[in-house]
Amino acid sequence: MFENLSSKLEKAFKTLKGQGTISEINVAETVKEIRRALVDADVNYKIAKDFTNKVKDEALGQNVLTSVSPGQLMTKIVNDELTNLLGGETADIDISGSPAVVLIAGLQGSGKTTFSGKFSKYIKSKGRNPLLVAGDVYRPAAIDQLKVLAEQVGVDVYTEEGNKNPVDIAKNAIKHAKTHQNNVVIIDTAGRLSVDQEMMEEIGNIKKAVSPNEILFVVDSMTGQDAVNTAKAFNDVLDFDGVVLTKLDGDTRGGAALSIKTVVNKPIKFVSNGEKMDALSVFHPDRMANRILGMGDIVSLVEKAQETYDKEEAERINRKIRKNQFNFDDFLKQLDQIKKMGNIKDLMSMIPGMGKAIKDIDISDDAFKGVEAIIRSMTIEEREKPDIIDGSRRKRIAKGSGTSITEVNKLMKQFEDMRKMMKQMNKMKPGRRMPGMPNFGRR
Repeated sequence: MFENLSSKLEKAFKTLKGQGTISEINVAETVKEIRRALVDADVNYKIAKDFTNKVKDEALGQNVLTSVSPGQLMTKIVNDELTNLLGGETADIDISGSPAVVLIAGLQGSGKTTFSGKFSKYIKSKGRNPLLVAGDVYRPAAIDQLKVLAEQVGVDVYTEEGNKNPVDIAKNAIKHAKTHQNNVVIIDTAGRLSVDQEMMEEIGNIKKAVSPNEILFVVDSMTGQDAVNTAKAFNDVLDFDGVVLTKLDGDTRGGAALSIKTVVNKPIKFVSNGEKMDALSVFHPDRMANRILGMGDIVSLVEKAQETYDKEEAERINRKIRKNQFNFDDFLKQLDQIKKMGNIKDLMSMIPGMGKAIKDIDISDDAFKGVEAIIRSMTIEEREKPDIIDGSRRKRIAKGSGTSITEVNKLMKQFEDMRKMMKQMNKMKPGRRMPGMPNFGRR
């Protein structure tokens, strides 16, 4: 996501690199490159022009401090304007009341049903008891898909197999929620292949019948400006509360994300990337602007780590490290923790400077599969006591995991190096440990 835009913006800022002052000439050159980068990213030309005019006016009105280069100043100005273009502030979602009703709308194929499943898991993580409602009575297998997703995330689902009236289904679902202690009702509605009058009337009737707290419009970000035009058509009828951008992990140029707030004047509330039920994030305009400009997003990375953090498990691991007893079972559990945080490449791109470094590197979600296969091919005793793994055992492990002895040897060496580092840290006195490392000193 935004990789091409990021590299082109970086190229634009190079115009000011080494310049001692900001002038109309070098600002004009930089702004021209920025506008070209935005248009190439499928941002509406008028929006791109208005954006760069604001950047130009802001830049020419600034005096460069001795400690700040023109390039740094321009990056700051573009960052601020990008944040504003993306919405300015993080938008809240209204799930007050019991039950709160959230209506999900969008075109067919935009990812509404998958988002509904992800959103129900997100709501559940906030301590609420959601009810998924199968309001798509037209698409084959839509009801079955919602049932499968509900089972995956452990939430209730409401369906009426024989009823083809989505308005009645929605009203009956709310009655069901009130009697079954479901305090958030999430209604997955039907999509169409294009915007048509029948669909608009139907979704409008559902809105009138259930008076939702929130109407979320789900849009496929890969459709670029078509997504923005569709959002406008839906908003004219529904006056929705927020936008959900899906498929941000695909081959998208980012134009929809950068244009949609200006066109419909509604905030982006969530972004979804991938099919996993954990792959949903609250949209933060300032953090996204940072990522576009290659500054990373450490705050989101820390938040993802905190979501999967298990205090008791962390204390258990720390005790084993202090006793130099860290083994392959512990290592496997740490890998599981990392995998729960989400897509590996997406996580790495949150580290400042890493986005560009990994741009052309294919990092699969299955990157740990080989390591896991090797560890799972070990016996219980071998996992607990790695030192007993000799040559013959390594040969058996390689055969059992479908890998080579070279790969097994490589993992064994990496694991041993890690244990040595932990042992050295264990010997350090409090206050003399390596910078940035936790205190594993003896108690």
